[in-house]
Amino acid sequence: MATQDNSGRQVRVRFAPSPTGPLHIGGVRTALYNYLFARRNGGKMILRIEDTDSQRFVPGAEDYINEALAWLGIGIDEGVREGGPYGPYKQSERRDIYREHVKLLLDAGKAYLAFDTPDELAKVRAEKPNFQYDASTRMQMRNSLSLPADEVQRLLDSGAQYVVRFRIEPGRDVEVNDLIRGKVVIKSDILDDKVLYKSADDLPTYHLANIVDDHLMLVSHVIRGEEWLPSAPLHVLLYEAFGWADTMPEFVHLPLLLKPDGKGKLSKRDGDRLGFPVFPLLWTDPASGNISSGYRESGYLPEAVVNFLALLGWNPGDDTEIMDMDTLIAKFSLDHCSKAGARFAFEKGKWFNHTYLQAMPDAELAKMFRPVLRRHGVDDSLYTDAQLTRITGMVKDRINFVEDLWEQSGFFFEAPAEYDPKAVKKRWSEDTPRIMGELIEQLRALPSWESKAAEERILGWINENGYHMGNVMNAFRLAVVGACRGPHMFDITEILGADETIARINSAIENVKPAV
Repeated sequence: MATQDNSGRQVRVRFAPSPTGPLHIGGVRTALYNYLFARRNGGKMILRIEDTDSQRFVPGAEDYINEALAWLGIGIDEGVREGGPYGPYKQSERRDIYREHVKLLLDAGKAYLAFDTPDELAKVRAEKPNFQYDASTRMQMRNSLSLPADEVQRLLDSGAQYVVRFRIEPGRDVEVNDLIRGKVVIKSDILDDKVLYKSADDLPTYHLANIVDDHLMLVSHVIRGEEWLPSAPLHVLLYEAFGWADTMPEFVHLPLLLKPDGKGKLSKRDGDRLGFPVFPLLWTDPASGNISSGYRESGYLPEAVVNFLALLGWNPGDDTEIMDMDTLIAKFSLDHCSKAGARFAFEKGKWFNHTYLQAMPDAELAKMFRPVLRRHGVDDSLYTDAQLTRITGMVKDRINFVEDLWEQSGFFFEAPAEYDPKAVKKRWSEDTPRIMGELIEQLRALPSWESKAAEERILGWINENGYHMGNVMNAFRLAVVGACRGPHMFDITEILGADETIARINSAIENVKPAV
């Protein structure tokens, strides 16, 4: 298995989220693809926290990111928690490094100081529609290129706030070689002189910090979302400005995750509108207290979420759909990533969860069912592991989530308090109480409550008396379950036992009234 890229470097990738809120499911997919690529090529996975935007920092977001990745099984080799030889891995702790590199660009004439105030910038933008701070406008602005040197020094001595802008020269074709999209050529004329550093908070912007960190952390491949593609030409120019063109990483821009319906990329509003999570874990906004649902708390298995996300923008080259993490790693290749956006088919996510639950051993599923029982007020200590294992095994083919086990099997733990009106209308006539009374006598006389033996005796009795099989058995089920649904009837009664089964039939005889 390859452990190097085409230039002979070890494969090293990074996932670099900002702690500005919960991790969006699109970011999770980006992290997953980075992880799969690293593991497939024997490389390293770095988690870098890009917290240079102090105004948008949200308490708890960094812990959330780490917990979400751990839940999904996306392992981190180097990061804030894991440590590593190229730290710190949090950008707010790398100020000295960024200052040094800002100075390198300034000394080389690749960047300049700009003293324009927010009000001055707002005024010029209002006067000049589509204003861009670039080679055609920079000499009309207040910066170290347009001002006399003594004026620049006076401003610095007075403590005036400034930003450092990258000096982009027009007339160049900037080539970005993307491993999914091929070669993309951008005219430098359309690029503005991006801000790289702000004196106000002594922190770099994303553009500078991203390039410096990727270089110093020996990142070989930058795998990120399509929305970052417009930034790639600037990053190419920055690598050149620092003299790092020979060690520039390979760029990989992944397709967008699209809305399940309509146009545009997936958003939280789509999840709220259609009833599915867009975050891996539940998130409580520390400012507003608003709660957003998560895949974990909604009952999804992490293996199912990983499998589902992996196939949104990538395919294994065949018709295989169910793949655990090891299989995904073995099959993953950027060659099979799509250029087109991937529609977020959330119902398919439910199918994956259903499929993984079906493959789970009944005993393991039964353990997961115990907390559900407790949430519904059931003392689960009254039920053995063997009993719960059998119950879950009987109904699990009907569930998409562990929580669904209650809907499908709650009647095992609670006698029906009401009865399905449609079933009553169809299956409960004036003669039904009498026939149910006779059924009770037959049940009391059973030599065994074992499912197969009980079924033979009761079906024989129905045939001998010329009763309608469907009417009797559905009334029987209605009395015991409360509706005409559920697994094999005599499997149900074997688990409930004689006393409980007969008590439920008697209750139905007393309480169910034929529809008028």
